[in-house]
Amino acid sequence: MPENLNSRRNFVKTIGSFAGVLTVSPALAAWQKETGLHIPAVTATEDVTKDEDFWGYIQQAYSASPNVINLNNGGVSPQPIVVQNALDQYNRLSNEAPSYYMWRTLDEARESVRMKLADLAGCSPEELAINRNASEALETIIFGINLQRGDEVVLTKQDYPNVINAWKQREKREGIVLKFINLDLPIEDNQLIVRQYKEAFSSQTKAVMITHMINWSGQIMPAALISRAAKKHNPAIQVVIDGAHSFAHINYKIPDLEGDYYGTSLHKWLCCPFGTGMLYVKQARIKDVWPMFAPEDPQSPDIRKFERLGTRSFPTEMAIGHAINFHNTIGIERKQKRLHYLKNYWVEKCLSIPGFSTITSLKPEFSGAIATFAIKGLAPGEVATELFKRSRIHTSATVWENISGVRITPHLYTPLKDLDRLVNTIHAIAKGNVTAANRTNSK
Repeated sequence: MPENLNSRRNFVKTIGSFAGVLTVSPALAAWQKETGLHIPAVTATEDVTKDEDFWGYIQQAYSASPNVINLNNGGVSPQPIVVQNALDQYNRLSNEAPSYYMWRTLDEARESVRMKLADLAGCSPEELAINRNASEALETIIFGINLQRGDEVVLTKQDYPNVINAWKQREKREGIVLKFINLDLPIEDNQLIVRQYKEAFSSQTKAVMITHMINWSGQIMPAALISRAAKKHNPAIQVVIDGAHSFAHINYKIPDLEGDYYGTSLHKWLCCPFGTGMLYVKQARIKDVWPMFAPEDPQSPDIRKFERLGTRSFPTEMAIGHAINFHNTIGIERKQKRLHYLKNYWVEKCLSIPGFSTITSLKPEFSGAIATFAIKGLAPGEVATELFKRSRIHTSATVWENISGVRITPHLYTPLKDLDRLVNTIHAIAKGNVTAANRTNSK
């Protein structure tokens, strides 16, 4: 039998079992077999946060370019090689007979992916829908919950633009009222944050929007405390949580946040294929939310009514399970500590640079991997351009409400030497800016 045919039949046999799909071989074992690399054994309690040998092996699990230093993982993260390979394999299978393998095999296998995600999220599989990104998940809720003219929604000016625009569309079309909080970041006082929300609540408040980790600066918001305050004010208030940057980044389970709804992207910190996301709806709320794409019964209590997308990328969905396996092999506690360490590593080295400032806390309870900085006298776009021109460092320039700077987001595959280059380049840019300013002043 030809080798490629035999491999294909084994692959079909593997995914053909409903219960066994995606769990036959752990992602890390597959990667180690494929590459011949082996991560050193460590105990469950061993702190490897600063163990560069350990993380050196993790870095080799990715195919990130050594010629461009990608420090914009907050936008989209690369996938480990084992996830890329799984995606390719599912795609090749689908192309052999698309409607057969996609609809009769991979579509059913979504249930196993749902179970793996539920285990990771700490909720029931019957509360999770698989979709394409956080915007889709959150806009499904924003447009789907029942609100009347005059009902108030509390949110912040630092929420994600797609989310704000969705609420604004409901405001324009239906006459709901948006009440904005304007945060002055960073904030290292959870009670101060909660107080600002409480001050915005009124007898007309029917929903509150919470961004768990603000994408512009990495500020971790006390979602559970805000949720609790909202429910205490009025148990009927619906709590919507944006978890795009916190899921698989910091250690928590979705029910811990005490919200009614939650949306996230899986192609960020979980390193799933591009265009994967997840929607959580508390089971008692499902029947009352209108889906974005109408099923036969839009008021069904079945979470799957939010997955009526028609034809979509089944291979992309199937590879989610491989990313979860890889994530679980490392562990969320190790991952959170390492990501926070990487952020602090470069920020602390820059604090003494003249003109350098950051709007991100260095404390782990208020931040993770994301940090945003500025150099006095230079626009964010100018700094980002110089970082790439001088050192091929890819970043994200940000100018938003109360925020102006360059966002830096390393990931687990980022070596310290790349962050050293970042620090040196920031120092050179700042020094050049000071020199130029002195020349101007002397004229």
